[in-house]
Amino acid sequence: MSTLLIKNATIINEGTKQIGSILIKDSFIQKIISGNDLPQADDVIDATGLLLLPGAIDDQVHFREPGLTHKANIQSESRAAVAGGITSFMEMPNTKPQATNQEVLEEKYKLASKVSAANYSFYIGATNDNIEELLKTNPKTVCGIKVFMGSSTGNMLVDEETVLDRIFAESPVLIATHCEDEATIQENTTIYKNKYGEDMPFKYHPLIRSAEACYKSSKKAAGLARKHNARLHILHLSSAGELELLDKDMPLKEKKVTGEVCVHHLWFTDEDYDKYGSRIKWNPAVKTENDRNHLRKGLINGNLDVVATDHAPHTLEEKNNKYFSAPSGGPLVQHALVSMLEMVKQGIFTYELVVEKMAHNPATLFQIEKRGFIREGYKADLVLVNPNDNWEVKPENILYKCGWSPFEGTTFSHKVVNTIINGELAYANNKVNTVIRGERLTFER
Repeated sequence: MSTLLIKNATIINEGTKQIGSILIKDSFIQKIISGNDLPQADDVIDATGLLLLPGAIDDQVHFREPGLTHKANIQSESRAAVAGGITSFMEMPNTKPQATNQEVLEEKYKLASKVSAANYSFYIGATNDNIEELLKTNPKTVCGIKVFMGSSTGNMLVDEETVLDRIFAESPVLIATHCEDEATIQENTTIYKNKYGEDMPFKYHPLIRSAEACYKSSKKAAGLARKHNARLHILHLSSAGELELLDKDMPLKEKKVTGEVCVHHLWFTDEDYDKYGSRIKWNPAVKTENDRNHLRKGLINGNLDVVATDHAPHTLEEKNNKYFSAPSGGPLVQHALVSMLEMVKQGIFTYELVVEKMAHNPATLFQIEKRGFIREGYKADLVLVNPNDNWEVKPENILYKCGWSPFEGTTFSHKVVNTIINGELAYANNKVNTVIRGERLTFER
């Protein structure tokens, strides 16, 4: 296989920033070079003035395949992810059919092997009656079990206490949870629907899917994890109060209860609903500025561990409905990394922190084999970013199948120049290499 040399880049990795070069061979990082004595290579990228980061690892996406492909599919969304500097993703089980047994799960892996531009893994989903299927999950080849401990689609709401106890006691893999208390949500829904009817403003979404609903469910999940000494990862935390439920003041490898925050909860607040309406309707809801500030602080102080997207596209036709008919979720993988880097420019985060939360920590937390870091002998999953190239998000440069973004009209100062996946140039000159395929993630468990 040919060799690729990336020279004179500003390498952001493991808490450091330094000028250096990387030699890639046979899909791996062969050598990291700090001086000017550079080896020969078949191909050379001069990265002077560019940032070189480990590729982002998104631990929560919904790519809608099988069964919901009018919204998105693995091919389209993985290409958008690659264009956004995300080199690996973990996809959720609430497709049609739902990935709640090993047969459907493996079919998704087979499909991804044929069409995915990025590396991939898929969660198996829990129900009230599939515990035996969950226990068959291979820890070395499947990222985790997804448990909806709150409102969900189909039969994926797990609300039987005996079942939850067994899942937390016996799961062979990490348990990832969506935590919102269904009873609280239904009570709030009745109140606001009686008051406003079908024309309810979107700004009341965070009062229906409230901080109380999130805290109550997250507290239950954390309690189960500590009771059974299970490995719990609470997805898309959205409120200040939930942060106290996470393990803190210890190395990530020692934590039993970890937390993820998504880019939309770090960027938007409830003051944005009047402008964006359904385009920022997510579950859990975007909440107050105080919640957003606490989430940002949680990343900085190490309480929160991972930044992800919860990429969940719907068509504009679906989103352009009144509150109770408009589905929750939106597309984010193409713009997640650049939005985080924009917050670096705003003085909120540092480059080192963004790399830690979007690459290092997902790899460590899920025990992904040889990815997430710029290290010799690791897979060459890398992204080159120009930190001084202003560009506006417009329909013509959006790669999501749904064709829209909540960031439309936003100007970012950082732009992804190249994405390298398993040593191959997967994105260059504003185009995804449609020939390259990602690999199935493996786990050191």
